[in-house]
Amino acid sequence: MLSSLRRQRPGTASASRLPDTALLLSALPDPVIALDSGNIVRFVNPAAEQFFGASAAALSGHPLTDIVSPQSPVFALVEAVRRSGGSIALYDVPLEGPRFAPRSVTIQGAPTGEGADLVVLSLHERSMADKMDRQETHRNAARSVTAMAAMLAHEVKNPLSGIRGAAQLLEQDVDEAGRELTQLICDETDRIVALVDRMEAFSEHAPVRHAAVNIHEVLDRVRRIAQSGFARHVRLTEEYDPSLPPVHGDRDLLLQVFLNLVKNAAEAAPESGGEITLTTAYRHGLRLAVPGGEARRHLPLMVVVADNGGGIPDHLKAHLFDPFVTTKRNGTGLGLALVAKVIGDHGGVIEFESQPRRTVFRVFLPVSTSAEVAQNGGE
Repeated sequence: MLSSLRRQRPGTASASRLPDTALLLSALPDPVIALDSGNIVRFVNPAAEQFFGASAAALSGHPLTDIVSPQSPVFALVEAVRRSGGSIALYDVPLEGPRFAPRSVTIQGAPTGEGADLVVLSLHERSMADKMDRQETHRNAARSVTAMAAMLAHEVKNPLSGIRGAAQLLEQDVDEAGRELTQLICDETDRIVALVDRMEAFSEHAPVRHAAVNIHEVLDRVRRIAQSGFARHVRLTEEYDPSLPPVHGDRDLLLQVFLNLVKNAAEAAPESGGEITLTTAYRHGLRLAVPGGEARRHLPLMVVVADNGGGIPDHLKAHLFDPFVTTKRNGTGLGLALVAKVIGDHGGVIEFESQPRRTVFRVFLPVSTSAEVAQNGGE
């Protein structure tokens, strides 16, 4: 099927030692797909199977329009490659299809040789360096909240209790109008104390109890809480990979992370026709340094929370995980900052993409070791 990709000359000793081209392409970490003259898929490597969310058997023999949106720039790229006979690249191309969430990729297209009718496309998602830069940005935002939380806990709560006590004493000697004002003082001090209490969740001293966690049990609880309360108006669908190994993490903290993400998605979704999709999948190739150590942890487990809301305003995207950044009228802007901190404490990565009617948050997490799985009863 891919004989036209081979460049060795038959009958030479060196050619006989060259591996099959399909084997070489299968070893690549980036998605690779080969199309014939009718844009029918003739080959996909394992990375492409994961990218498109379907097996090679389900993709091969089908037109590219079954896999990628017919309006995608990739079709113009393929035609340009055929006309020029050379390699062409498109950068930061929005790619979406029925089996996978929209994402921004760089696409490299090239013909397979003189007289060949195959065009090979290689897809490159956001680089590792970019992922690491984003992770460090999120951690820095979390550190700023940690420092602020420590300061507020020690320097603000004590004076607030004195102010509240003084207001209660004054309430005994004032008229009805005065009591309304003292009650206002008490209510506002209680509100500030509640905000400080929330920020204390960012304390660096809070332990992360790492264990083997079944991420689908966490997401199932999130779904049940959401559908019985804040997401009653939303259609919530699940697209899970049941073969995923356990996560290396803290069950309660991960529950809080995904509750925050789903709550945000539910509030962004329209009152009529609102949709949230929870997806889990296995992704190869992402390794990042673990906080507090020199080891590098593999982050293959991906959890996606997607909604069809109005999207995140462009002016907020660069600062979305900073504290006190919010689009909600009565929001504190601490939810996503807390999410970033918890994911960072797990040695994971969170990223997002947003456009009108499609916002996607992706969380990449480490998997547990076999020893952790055995200790937790073989989850």
